[in-house]
Amino acid sequence: MSTTTHGPATRPAVASAAWRGRRLWFGADALVTGGNAVVYLAAAGPLADLLGGEASTWRGIGAFLLAYTACVALYARSPRSAAAGWAIVVVNAVWALGSLEVAATGALDLDGLGRGWAVAQALVVAGFAVLQARVLRAGRATLPA
Repeated sequence: MSTTTHGPATRPAVASAAWRGRRLWFGADALVTGGNAVVYLAAAGPLADLLGGEASTWRGIGAFLLAYTACVALYARSPRSAAAGWAIVVVNAVWALGSLEVAATGALDLDGLGRGWAVAQALVVAGFAVLQARVLRAGRATLPA
């Protein structure tokens, strides 16, 4: 006779999957964001020539992204509260909306290619926010009732 276990006995497997998903999506976010930060800092002048805007703006964005990368990477690698994860999701959503606003309004004096980059960036960041929110919701589902 076989028995099927439901409830708390299945939670560790779900929690483990949620942990792996958290590491994957927050880690990928840190990797992509860190890559952008390094390029923005190291190649601010050429980026300004290619995409528009000022080199100092690209450097400032790069510095912010470098600090943000450290926070996201730390969260991805250690068992921090879900509240910190939700804060990252909110920052990503705000960044995505802000990028779309920059593209739509012409803020930062980006040219056409720069506006296209802002839209592409917004889509990637919004995608991370959605995937991260799913992982956080899945992790919440594994908590005892």
